Order: sequence, then C-alpha cells, then structure tokens
Amino acid sequence: ITSLLEILSVDKHPPSREGQEEWESKFAAILENVYERHSSVLVQMARGAFELRAAIRKGALLGGDDDGCEGEGQKSSDGEVRVGRDAVEFELMESTHAFLDRFYISRIGIRVLIGQYLSLRQPPVENYVGVICSKTSPYEIVKRAIDDAAFMCTRKYGDAPEVIITGRLDMTFPYVPTHLHYIMLELLKNSMRATVEYHGIDADYPPIKVVIADGSDNEDVIIKVSDEGGGIPRSNMKRIWSYLFTTADPEIQEGMVAFNENVDHNIDSPLAGLGYGLPISRSYARYFGGDLSIMSMEGYGTDCFVYLTRLGNTIEPIPI
Repeated sequence: ITSLLEILSVDKHPPSREGQEEWESKFAAILENVYERHSSVLVQMARGAFELRAAIRKGALLGGDDDGCEGEGQKSSDGEVRVGRDAVEFELMESTHAFLDRFYISRIGIRVLIGQYLSLRQPPVENYVGVICSKTSPYEIVKRAIDDAAFMCTRKYGDAPEVIITGRLDMTFPYVPTHLHYIMLELLKNSMRATVEYHGIDADYPPIKVVIADGSDNEDVIIKVSDEGGGIPRSNMKRIWSYLFTTADPEIQEGMVAFNENVDHNIDSPLAGLGYGLPISRSYARYFGGDLSIMSMEGYGTDCFVYLTRLGNTIEPIPI
C-alpha cells in the first residue's frame, strides 16, 4: 500500500520544461525506493510457506473444498480425525499455486519495468538497452553460474562435480542476463547437490553436461542441463513445480527463512531450502515467452531444458 500511495502522490501532469528534470528525478527516487523495498518479497513468501508447512505438520490447518482436499486434523462427520491420504497436501493446493503464479509473474513484470526505467537513466553501457543486453552470451552466463554453483556446493560438501559445456559457445542474442543467470544457477546447483548426494562425498563424480543449441531456423535458444544425480521419483514430478514443496531438511528451511531478506537471491544462500527455485525459474523463462521443462530417469539422472525466445516477438504473459 505504501508503494502505491507514493506513486499516486506524484503529479500526473509534469511541470514545464524548467521543472521537468526535478520532477523526473523525484519520480525515479520513488521508484528506486519501491524497487528496494520489495526486494525481500521472495524470502518473505518463503517464510510464509515454511509456516504453512509447520502448521500442516502440527495439524493446525484445515483444508477447504476449494483445493479439493481436507485438512490434516480435520474431523469428519463421524467425529474422527482424518490423516494420511485425507490430510492436506499443501504442495498440491491448486488454487494456492494459481495465485502464486499470478503473483510472481506480476512481480517479475513490475521489477522489469522499474529496472528498465532506472537503468535507462544511468550512463549508457555497451550492448545494453536498460536491463536488456543485445548480445547476451549463454556461454558466459553459464560459466558464471557454474562458478557460483560450484562455490556453494564446495562450501556445503567440500567438493563439486565438473561441468562440461558444449554446443553453440559463440552465439549471442537479446535477453536479460540476470534472469538467465538465475535460471542457470538454480538448475546447476540442483544438479550438483543431487550428484554429490547420490554418489556420496569424496566419490568420483560423473560430470554435469550443459548443451547450448541454436540455429538460424530455430524458434528458441535452448539450453540443456544433464546430470547423473539419481533422478526424481515419478510421484514427485508434479510437486517439483510447487512453490510450497522442498526436499531440504526442515532445519535448513528454518535457517533459510532467517536469512538476509534484502536480496532476491545470491550465493550466500544454501544449496536448497526455500523450495521455490524451480517454479520461479520457470516463471522467469515464461515471462519472455520461453519455458522450462524437466525429464527425469529415477535411478540415473535428470535432464532440464530451458527454452528462451529472442526478445521482441512475445507478449507479456500476465495471467488473469
């Protein structure tokens, strides 16, 4: 509400040319405050999800018909408390996920617009128009994401698997580098964590493979991340896209919600914990018309496919 009121307080009719610069500077300062004020939203929402998980485990939450399930600890007509299959499976709450999809996509759009406006006010940077880089190199961004993920994995386990990059290492295309880095960091740290935990610490880890595909007739730029980290059980494939699902230990989750909340994401966070890495990554990809999909072979490994459209021919996918 505070941010909305601040924006509405700006005079909608800019003054004459003499006062134009001062008016715009004031407006930019308000937007910058709004941008910074809401930088902690992801962690705040994760804290809410953590509290929801805790409430469900304690049987303190009653499910509703809106989500097609009943709450753990809810009494049936015969007075018995229902548990097990009849308990709330929070990661499958459809209406909750529909709301969070709309919320996060809208948030991405708002931050892109504010970020673009503020960036255009700064001194020009070569190959950049605001936050968009006209020559985004997937290879360079993947390399940086590998370094960040390896740092996080080494800090946690003392070692990290090797990552091999093949394909179109020389190609560039217009995109927002920070979005692509976030997506790749999430996928790579998941792959590294799975590989180390599946094969055991101090093992001879199989390499993680990243393939960058592009061609003159390709509709998308496609990046594949393949690992041999044991795969994902088929029963969990739907849950991995839930904003409310995580395989991390509850102690890690509790530490994560107490983590520095003034940033969206960085390398200081643990390898796992918040539970929104994959769905947020898919939202980032879908915002510009792309997508993220995962194919898994339980007992062997997982292939993740990132589809990225070249900017300029997609419409903002704001859900209704």
